[in-house]
Formats: sequence, structure tokens, C-alpha cells
Amino acid sequence: MKVAAAIAGTLLVVMLGALFYGFRFGDGWAEVGELMEYPWFVVTLFDIYTGFILFSIWIATREKPLIAALWILLLMSLGNPIACLYVLYAIWRHRSPPLSQPRTRAPSAQP
Repeated sequence: MKVAAAIAGTLLVVMLGALFYGFRFGDGWAEVGELMEYPWFVVTLFDIYTGFILFSIWIATREKPLIAALWILLLMSLGNPIACLYVLYAIWRHRSPPLSQPRTRAPSAQP
């Protein structure tokens, strides 16, 4: 779990740096408008939002409805920095074994 937290934390810092760069030196919606003319930019947007939707489904299965709705709203509006934060939050609040480890059953009382 420490490795996953380190990766999520590092990606969060990298994404925040990239966002700062974009906001500081980019022209926001004007550039997006120009990029919409390129098919691979549109494909990239579909790819990103497909990932957001899949990650949202995962959040919805793990959280209470109101909390899930808040995380999903933040994810859809602020992007992958929120995904990084959610991964860190989920690791911190971890209650069950990772998906890669099967759950063990209690031993049977029968001889």
C-alpha cells in the first residue's frame, strides 16, 4: 500500500504542476476550441471521460451515495488530481484486503 500511496501522491503533485503550467501559460477555452478540430483530440477526450466514468462506478460501489456523488462531481469537474486524492483517501481508509488478495473464509466448525 505504501507504493500505491507514493505513486498516487507523486502523480497528484505532477498533475498539479501540469495544471499550474496550463493555467499560467495557456489560453484555456480558446485553445480547446482549436483542438476540437483534430480527431485525435476528440478521441483523447472520450478516453479520459471513459476512464472517469469507470472510476466513478468504482467510487459509487465503495462509498455512501452522497459521499460518492461529491467525489464523482469533483472528479468530473477537476479531473485526475481528484482521482489521485481519492486513491490516497481510499488507501488511508482501507477496510478490506486489496482486490488482488482473495478474501479468506473462517474455518468450518465441522470435523
